[in-house]
Amino acid sequence: MRLVLLGPPGAGKGTQARALAALWGIPQVASGDLLRAVVREDSELGREAASYMDRGQLVPDELVLKLVAARLRKEDARPGFILDGFPRNVSQAEALAAGLDRLNLKLDKVVAVIVPDEEIVKRISGRRTCRNCDAMYHVVFEPPKRAGVCDKCGGELYQREDDAEETVRERLKVYAETTRPLLDHYGRLGLLAQVDGVGRTDEVEKRILSAVNGVAGQSAQS
Repeated sequence: MRLVLLGPPGAGKGTQARALAALWGIPQVASGDLLRAVVREDSELGREAASYMDRGQLVPDELVLKLVAARLRKEDARPGFILDGFPRNVSQAEALAAGLDRLNLKLDKVVAVIVPDEEIVKRISGRRTCRNCDAMYHVVFEPPKRAGVCDKCGGELYQREDDAEETVRERLKVYAETTRPLLDHYGRLGLLAQVDGVGRTDEVEKRILSAVNGVAGQSAQS
């Protein structure tokens, strides 16, 4: 199975990608995780990526493409993969298709997780992260036992700059301008399915599985 999950930041793509990756025994390839990893390296590349992420802007295509291409070349991605957060625009989609074509591969399905903007703002702006162990909480949906204190290590919880409401709204604006055209692109190719991303995690997972139905079944058997 070679699947792309699309959707705005905070739509729950990561959670769904992890569940499906475990179900199908293939890796989740998340551009956000790749970018955060390179930022932690405190390299020139990492600092460049951070300068965009902290302002809620998209990291340039060239940088993201390098990271994703390196990940897809790893052995565990040969049987298939789930792309989470990539491609972000039509030019990246075309670059991805060209790269897969060179390997005689193609995408099986593209699923767009649809969530209203105000729901996204509520989800992301309520996030809190531990400065010590990076554990994640939410002031409404998953609060810590003690306000501002991590349950796991006792570290201080804070709101990341890219989780602030103003930044979230900027990210949604950028998404609308650059990523939503992917729906038309993949729709024309006959690969797109759209699912409602509001509801319990298991409900959304069932919608995605229903959307990929025959494709997923064939992949699981191969």
